[in-house]
Amino acid sequence: MKDKRWTVKSILTHIILLAATVVLGFPFVWMLSGAFKDSLEVVKMPPQLIPSNWKFDNFTEIEKYFPIYKFLLNSVLTAGVTTLLQLLVCTMAAYVFAKIPFKGRGAVFMLFLITMMVPMQVTLTPLFILFQKANLIDTFTGLILPGIFSAYGTFLLRQHMMTIPNDLIEAAFMDGASYYRVFWQLILPLIKPTLAALTIFAFMSSWNSFLWPLIVTSSKDVMTLPLGLSKLQGRWATEWNILMAGNVVSFVPIFLVYLFAQRYFIKGMTMSGIK
Repeated sequence: MKDKRWTVKSILTHIILLAATVVLGFPFVWMLSGAFKDSLEVVKMPPQLIPSNWKFDNFTEIEKYFPIYKFLLNSVLTAGVTTLLQLLVCTMAAYVFAKIPFKGRGAVFMLFLITMMVPMQVTLTPLFILFQKANLIDTFTGLILPGIFSAYGTFLLRQHMMTIPNDLIEAAFMDGASYYRVFWQLILPLIKPTLAALTIFAFMSSWNSFLWPLIVTSSKDVMTLPLGLSKLQGRWATEWNILMAGNVVSFVPIFLVYLFAQRYFIKGMTMSGIK
């Protein structure tokens, strides 16, 4: 009876997971399908999932609205550099909060976490004024700098570092290792799974960022892909097949980053202490 009950429970669990997969995955399938339809078929009723005539020209017609490959390169550069710098800054800050004792460490960390409660919209105006005075408007530096600091990323890495035994670090100090050597050769290799998880979060956040690039950029030389995709939605009408083709182009880099780091992703989230 017990085995039968567990079998029924397992079947119900798989049915629920399968239904959730279909619900969550259908928008991506519909987007991919719409990217290869013509303007009439994409709004055809009843809807047709598989295109009757595959239209590959949708990806080239995006160039009529904005230079998509230029914007794509700008997004890759901005998101890539932002992710690397955020990982460096967050790991160093987490190392200090987790393994270097100093007076008031807990209070400082709490103040650090409180910044997560401040909405980004509140800081936009003073940040814009600051960047304007520093002549960073309409530059890649202006796009990248705000994304380097992440209280959430620091918290995520600190939680994992707290699980590393202090005896291991003290043994390294007894062998003559400095704080820097412990950080680079001991701490970083042990937190690779959490670094992979943070890489996905940081890259997605920077890649999908719209409001700050909209404010800080004005020329096409530094505009990112989300700004270009907004140009595909017209005031009176929208070419949905072109818009879906642009979304497919935007989705591919994030998907590749996830594939690269996915085997560490779940492990990193569990080892960080966040349930």
